[in-house]
Amino acid sequence: MSTNTKSVEEQAQAANKAGIKLASASSDLKNYALLAIANAIEDNQQRILQANARDLEAATTANMDFHLVDRMTLNDARIKAMATAAREIAKLPDPIGEILEERVLPNELHIQRIRVPLGVIGVIYESRPNVTIDIATLCLKSGNGVILRGGKECIITNTLLAEIVKDAIESTGISRDVVQFIETTDRSIVSKLLDMDDFIDLMIPRGGGELVKFIGQNAKMPAITGGVGVCHTYVDAEADIDMAVKIVVNAKTQRPTVCNAMDTVLIHQNVAREYLPKLATALSIRDVELRADSRAISMLDAVTEEARIVPAQAGDFGREFLGLIASVKIVDSIEEAMNHIAEYGSRHSEAIVSDNKETIEQFLGEVDSAAVFANTSTYFNDGAQFGLGAEVAVSTNKLHARGPMGLKEITTYKWKVRGNGQVRT
Repeated sequence: MSTNTKSVEEQAQAANKAGIKLASASSDLKNYALLAIANAIEDNQQRILQANARDLEAATTANMDFHLVDRMTLNDARIKAMATAAREIAKLPDPIGEILEERVLPNELHIQRIRVPLGVIGVIYESRPNVTIDIATLCLKSGNGVILRGGKECIITNTLLAEIVKDAIESTGISRDVVQFIETTDRSIVSKLLDMDDFIDLMIPRGGGELVKFIGQNAKMPAITGGVGVCHTYVDAEADIDMAVKIVVNAKTQRPTVCNAMDTVLIHQNVAREYLPKLATALSIRDVELRADSRAISMLDAVTEEARIVPAQAGDFGREFLGLIASVKIVDSIEEAMNHIAEYGSRHSEAIVSDNKETIEQFLGEVDSAAVFANTSTYFNDGAQFGLGAEVAVSTNKLHARGPMGLKEITTYKWKVRGNGQVRT
């Protein structure tokens, strides 16, 4: 593993210069590089696991929170998923060069609007080493240079992953400089990156609310400042009870430390007495603590003693738990459920479980969120699950991208105008 001796300014300039050449690279060459990355990840699996073990040992010593440890943990399956994502991105159509609009004006000017890379994308992220691979590969396919700054908690793993990616890219003839990784954990580097609007075209934070807020307030370049997930599932009066149990259990427990995990379940009063005890029992098996409002508490007397049920406090609604905790509220109508979501949600992922098509369409139409789901789990709000290969972020912004950001969401366009001597009078 090499030690990077370049200054952050030199790295940003190098990414910018290499990105200009990458923008005109052929689809075949970029796909070749992506497959080389996938193969290199698999070939270096044991090295990656050993590096990750060192990071996990340090996290244990530092008594790091469970959700952070889970996010940074790699195993055979998660490493295979990173290689698979690189191969899936190679299969996707190359967005660069796509003609978005074309016409000939009355004066015979030929005008095209064509998709091009953004330029250089900066990403400041915490915990999850798969972000290193996902973003590097998406930026490569979309013709963008990238500069990555991972958190100190996973620095050994991420440094190795970045080196593997750079070596694989270089082996195909593409400049390794298109991917830059900041190896120092000095926090002052973040402020320097946020000042580099001459070289970095878009900044993406991947982490908690404090990081996102800091970057939104201090970045000189455009930034994706959404992404914190406070996610709800509304169980309607006409819900299939067994399906609703299955969906909520999946949304809460499949991977509780990620942004698309459910935080609050809203239950219509007409089904609450039947549904809530079944849900509490199912969640107790998975060690989920329920923070229930007073109406829900009164319906849980018959639940087994193993269930972890406590009265909800005001701060338990509108909170991203990132763990095995969910808040519960009984509502009288879909309107009350949607009002609650509007007040406490983060516009990330919201779901309804119902057999009433009109009620479903009302929810999908009126809930203002990046992704809304009917009769399925919010855990599906993911770039790979949406067919994007991977994601650079899940944006809750409305400009310029919303939801999982894949290849097209990290491109822009330019106009090409061809004439034959026309001048404007």
